Amino acid sequence: MTTPNTVDAARVELLLSELRLPGIKLRWAKLAEQSDKEGWPAARFLAALAEHEVADRSCRRMERHLAEARLPAGKTLATFDFEAVPMVSKAQVMALAAGDAWLEQGANVLLFGPSGGGKSHLSAALGLALVENGWRVLFTRTTDLVQQLQVARRDLALESAITKLDRYDLLVLDDLAYVTKDQAETSVLFELIATRYERRSMLITANQPFGEWGKIFPDQAMTLAAIDRLVHHSTILEMNVESYRRREALDRKRGRGRPPVHATTNKTEPAKTD
Repeated sequence: MTTPNTVDAARVELLLSELRLPGIKLRWAKLAEQSDKEGWPAARFLAALAEHEVADRSCRRMERHLAEARLPAGKTLATFDFEAVPMVSKAQVMALAAGDAWLEQGANVLLFGPSGGGKSHLSAALGLALVENGWRVLFTRTTDLVQQLQVARRDLALESAITKLDRYDLLVLDDLAYVTKDQAETSVLFELIATRYERRSMLITANQPFGEWGKIFPDQAMTLAAIDRLVHHSTILEMNVESYRRREALDRKRGRGRPPVHATTNKTEPAKTD
């Protein structure tokens, strides 16, 4: 037998679907039952519904942002070995993880150090912390993004491709050194740097210090212009430590067995990770 309550419940379900309120749709019946039993005022019932909807939207937004960030799995600040890189201030890194000041200003972070020293781990961990704090991040190997931009240039869509990257508060470009010294590649990279200058932030990891960036950009003027834009508003972290992967290999060779898990160990990654 159909009752007025049944009809009203069905209407509520339809209306919530129409309004795209899945959080409320999932919980309204249970909350309504609790409200009836406990005699809640209407305002309390509505507030409870709204709170659940806000929480659900926040959770779904976080899931979307994590998926689009393409961050390597398992790279967190909690698992980063700060003791292995004593020249890096943990307090400074945690301040960067909050993100508010430098991301709002379009400032940059530059991580320098040898391959295997933890740059990729730290950059990915910062990216994850920023996503958790509500920012949009994209983590990518520099060569992959440069190739995508080259394709866009070939299709006469470079400006549009770079503009689409504006939706990310932070671009993490891993392994800048692996861009070949080719005019086509480095010109799109420079255009990206120039376009984001003082507008959107970048985090770049590189093996070479600035003095060797002439190996990346084909002419001195472009090299100096790129460095000038990146450094103008930036935090520079030097990670000049021995490669963890090298230490691990030496320990195995000496028969010490596998050491404890450190920041840069990830057996699922390709050999060239930093």
